[in-house]
Amino acid sequence: MFAAERRQLILEMVRANGAVSLRELARVVQTSEVTVRRDVRALEAEGLLDRRHGGAVLPGGFTRESGFPQKSHLSTAEKTAIADLAAGLVGEGEAIVVGAGTTTQELARRLARVPGLTVVTNSLLVAQALAHANRVEVVMTGGTLRGSNYALVGSGAEQSLQGLRVTRAFLSGSGLTAERGLSTSNMLSASVDRALVQAAAEVVVLADHTKLGSDTMFQTVPTDLITRLVTDEPPVHDERAATELQALADQGVEIAVAGPDVESAAGEALATGRQTRQDMPLPGQRRTQGGHGGPGGLGPQLRSASALSEGPVGRVADMRRR
Repeated sequence: MFAAERRQLILEMVRANGAVSLRELARVVQTSEVTVRRDVRALEAEGLLDRRHGGAVLPGGFTRESGFPQKSHLSTAEKTAIADLAAGLVGEGEAIVVGAGTTTQELARRLARVPGLTVVTNSLLVAQALAHANRVEVVMTGGTLRGSNYALVGSGAEQSLQGLRVTRAFLSGSGLTAERGLSTSNMLSASVDRALVQAAAEVVVLADHTKLGSDTMFQTVPTDLITRLVTDEPPVHDERAATELQALADQGVEIAVAGPDVESAAGEALATGRQTRQDMPLPGQRRTQGGHGGPGGLGPQLRSASALSEGPVGRVADMRRR
């Protein structure tokens, strides 16, 4: 990798994360910390970032990615409806992975009612939502804490997911298009989300209508790997979101629209030619699968994902499109 390419990648990482250690920069650009330190000095001389002990940070002029406090107040009603509908996909005794995000946090709150469930996550917020759930086993990845969204990222998180296999992954992101699929503005978060996808037989994306048609820096899930999209009904004037939904359906993604009038929305979709591959269960209609749940009353158990991957995780059905 040439110096100019290295420095561009370093700058993108710092812009996406706000602050990155020299060690992590060296790992991503695949060079020594000495070389990275020299690159950081050069970028600082151009006013593009600031050096700090052991790392690099954004200068005052650049805008950081919105953190959890800001995102948690956006589209709250839509996220709640999406979480209600998505929870109907999860059955008793399953093993799933849940990524970081405010919508997945809402989903986790509803999963607390599913007995015998195993949830693997890199999100402290998802784990917290399930911390007192009866008979739900919570498995945390390793990794480095990214404070803006309370997620574990980096090589430790990715390595702890190796060898893991679960039924499905539930992910959200910053943007979703039919052309590139799901994307995010953070490189480290994108890498962990890709590892979560590799561990699952089925990928479910949770995205409200404001993210449809938006394309951000780092791709996490290409469209051909997205099995289902759970979203809300776009406003009548939002042609971009409606067009993107149709394009996603044309590529074989199953579309489920959440909201106060789900049935009429589905009927309208059929009338306009929008394709859905199969009906998604409505909230409260969980599919029951034969399996073994944990003993009642024991509460959640916390252990590493690497330890979980050494033994059987749960029943896995190949649900990918053929």
